[in-house]
This record gives sequence, structure tokens and C-alpha cells, in this order.
Amino acid sequence: MTEMGAFRTAVTAWAAGGPGGPAQDLADRLLLHTAVLLEGPSDAAAVDAMAARHGRDLAAEGVCVLPMGGAMNVGRYAELLGPSALDLRLVGLCDEREQDFYVRALARADAAPDALFVCAADLEDELIRALGVSTVTELVEAEGESRRLQTFLRQPAQQDRAAHQQLRRFLGTKAGRKIRYGRVLVEALEPTRTPAPLAGLFGAL
Repeated sequence: MTEMGAFRTAVTAWAAGGPGGPAQDLADRLLLHTAVLLEGPSDAAAVDAMAARHGRDLAAEGVCVLPMGGAMNVGRYAELLGPSALDLRLVGLCDEREQDFYVRALARADAAPDALFVCAADLEDELIRALGVSTVTELVEAEGESRRLQTFLRQPAQQDRAAHQQLRRFLGTKAGRKIRYGRVLVEALEPTRTPAPLAGLFGAL
């Protein structure tokens, strides 16, 4: 495990009621100054892939990309990582339906008002819209999942959904698939087609 991985593990343990000392020691050793608060690992995969595409080593820059295991945890993470504890700059990326949780938590932590970037539905939806249905379908086929996708699309529940909604649902139907495609979709993006929330996040970093 890398030191950044150890820091994420230590923060998660701290948020669950464990000691804060290990996270504090690692934050000092890594010279951390910013934490990116994400809902889950698929968002983290997309952010890591975007950083790699732009030749950025966020860990070396003092930035920790931190999936929190759900938006409901943002208050606890903001408390631990913000001015009252580790005193890191807090930046967030979230879904529109979770925006209020983030706004309240970041306000309590005195985060900058422009440090939150909001996806209309979720990051996968933003990426599918940016790439287009045909490109995403080709990517799914290139990943060897053409048969699974066609089987999914034949389900009665999918018949009344728009094509981009079908693809978004497909990405969430198997454990680990959203994480995998978080990377795949970002790697296929043209720089000029980067969704606004993701572009804004990297502009803030």
C-alpha cells in the first residue's frame, strides 16, 4: 500500500471512531494541503484517470482523492479534514441530489464557496452525455460486454428509457462495473468534451 493509500485507510478509520493520530502523521509526511471529497470509488477512478491523462500526480502535489462511502458521510469527513482538525482545503464533486449534504457540510467546515462541483445526475451520466451513446456503446463492446449489454437492453424495464439512461443503468448493474468504466470513459474523452463539473474540479486543483 502506498502512503496515500495508508492515509485514506487511516482517515476512514478515524471517521468510524478510531484515533486521529495516524492520519495526522501521514498528512504531515505527505505534505497534504487539499482533500477531494467524493461519494464513492467510481468517482475516484474517474478523477484518477483524468489526472493521469493530464500527466498530473495529485499525491505528489499534496492532493488526496478521497471516496467517502456515500454523500451522507461528508459532514464527518469535512469535520476531520477541514480547519477544525487537519486544516486541509476541501474540494467536492457530487451528484445534484446530494448537493445539499455537501453545501451544509462544507459551510460548517468553512470551505471556499466555489469548491463544490455538481453533476446533473451523476458523473457517469455526465460522461455518457459528453461521449455520446454510440461511443459509449462501442467502449462497452470493446470491453467484451456486448452480449451482456444486449441482454440488459431487452429487459422490459429498459424499453421506455432513453438510450443514455439505459447505458447509465447498465453501468450500475454489476459490482465493480462503475469503477471500471469510470476509468474507461474518462480515457476516451476528447479534452474539449470534458464535462463541466470534472473540468471545474481540475481547474480548482
